[in-house]
Amino acid sequence: MILLDDLKQELSEYKPKLKELYDVLNIAGASEELEELHNKAAEPGFWDDMEKSQKILKKTKHIEETVSEYNKLVAQFDDTMTMIELAAEENDESMLDDIKAEIESFAAGIDKMTLSTLLTGEYDTSNAILTLHAGAGGTEAQDWTEMLMRMYTHWGESHGFKVSVLDVLEGNDAGIKSASIIFEGENAYGYLKSESGVHRLVRVSPFDASGSRHTSFSAAEVMPEIDDSIEVDIRPEDLKIDTYRSSGAGGQHINKTSSAVRITHIPTGIVCACQTQRSQYQNKDYAMKMLRSKLIEIKEREHLEKIEDIKGVQKEIAWGSQIRSYVFMPYTLVKDHRTGYETGNVQAVMDGDLDGFINAYLKALSQGKLEKQ
Repeated sequence: MILLDDLKQELSEYKPKLKELYDVLNIAGASEELEELHNKAAEPGFWDDMEKSQKILKKTKHIEETVSEYNKLVAQFDDTMTMIELAAEENDESMLDDIKAEIESFAAGIDKMTLSTLLTGEYDTSNAILTLHAGAGGTEAQDWTEMLMRMYTHWGESHGFKVSVLDVLEGNDAGIKSASIIFEGENAYGYLKSESGVHRLVRVSPFDASGSRHTSFSAAEVMPEIDDSIEVDIRPEDLKIDTYRSSGAGGQHINKTSSAVRITHIPTGIVCACQTQRSQYQNKDYAMKMLRSKLIEIKEREHLEKIEDIKGVQKEIAWGSQIRSYVFMPYTLVKDHRTGYETGNVQAVMDGDLDGFINAYLKALSQGKLEKQ
């Protein structure tokens, strides 16, 4: 059957990609490395150094998950090839739709795993903290910032990340002035680092009775959540710590206590806040984590040795240099100006379909076409 032969040929073309993944991921050496890690975990006193033991367990889990994911792809390839051969032997066309679906699923799995091999940065496997800031434009920009917050929340949840809002500063009439969100899960920062920059919206404003077009801007900052094993010198005298009552939903506890915390790093002007935890101590702890992560991320990016020399990202935002434009009117288009990737399905993007943009960014980064984050 011609169609089955075509499907067999299509599937066979992925075999070299499987072999390439086998080599890149070092599947052959994974068993030996896992054995060494398991031996270390079995040594007396392994738990005496919690920091070291956690690193070993995290590495072990990562390798095990990688090997398991690769083995599933190999099994899916073999099973799909068997389906094709059985259908050919029995001249059974009723299996065509199932075979096509399996090939599509397998291809998506190959692409996803291939993409993960591009995440080689020091912090790529870390959790990610995303901060959004409304640009000039008042209510219009604040509404756009809230739309971006919804977009990223949907993206994170659809990819299995735990998404938690750390802080929200609501707009006066609508939308939000700023928000901080943490995405917890493997490779969260590796994927989301592509989103740092200015996002531009063009649409007919729902807040303008004349129905004229408006252009709005919002800035996204993405940083990895840095664990306590990485040292950074933050002097108490360089911090201004304010407490205030949390806003928004949260029940009686939020309304009655000044549990929200805002920390300002005086030398850089960086401000980090958290209001969503149950106690002032927890909010302060999260705000300090955000500050440490931001300072280290900037330090690594700018190759500076002293925290005092670092300039905060917020001071460097250039509202004319957008990384991506979202056009709702007079036509529909979302275009990334760094990679050239674009799509006309604006609604899908606003519902969290960002994979095309993220994939294009990571591929361009790996090919040296973009400046490393």
